[in-house]
Amino acid sequence: MSDCCCANTIETAALERRQRRVLAVVLAINVATFVMMVAAAILSGSSALLSGMLDNLGDALTYALSFAVVGATAKAKARVALFKGLLITAAALAVAGQIGWSLFNPGVPVVETMTLAAVLNLGANGVCLALLTPLRDTDINMASVWECSRNDIFDGVAVIAAAGAVWIFQSGWPDLLIAAALLVLFLRSALRVVRNALAELRQPGPHPSV
Repeated sequence: MSDCCCANTIETAALERRQRRVLAVVLAINVATFVMMVAAAILSGSSALLSGMLDNLGDALTYALSFAVVGATAKAKARVALFKGLLITAAALAVAGQIGWSLFNPGVPVVETMTLAAVLNLGANGVCLALLTPLRDTDINMASVWECSRNDIFDGVAVIAAAGAVWIFQSGWPDLLIAAALLVLFLRSALRVVRNALAELRQPGPHPSV
């Protein structure tokens, strides 16, 4: 029995080290891509890029919080997952506000800047998803992080598609339509994360403070 407990403790410690290592890498990637997307969104005037920028900011905060609760109780992880869901919701509302502003201030984004930023962002997000996928089923903390990373892939592909449509039609409407579609994606993801976190918090057991 003692040997079994010791082995389980060692395995848990190894898993937590692996989680921290992966989260540190994806956090660094998202901070770098956020800075790049800020510049690209300003230079290109793209609503879809802005949604990606806000998503990267939310992800950076998410990864930082997830790093902080590695090894914490299930309840603490659920509380952080709930906060992540609220962060995604906040990003979605910010995108909605920008879309509304663009409807009354139409313009055509700079396609070259928009495309380059979207391709770089998609590549970075692909690396993050590949790193997180093996850990997505280890606990609710990593599951919610993986959810954010998967959304980033959809985001990247959608922005590239928007850039192509803007170039073909020489109009800003495809950019706004893609931004609106991403808004729906963010809200659905936020609902899923919040629902899972609340389900975990409703489970019987002690509720220690974080």
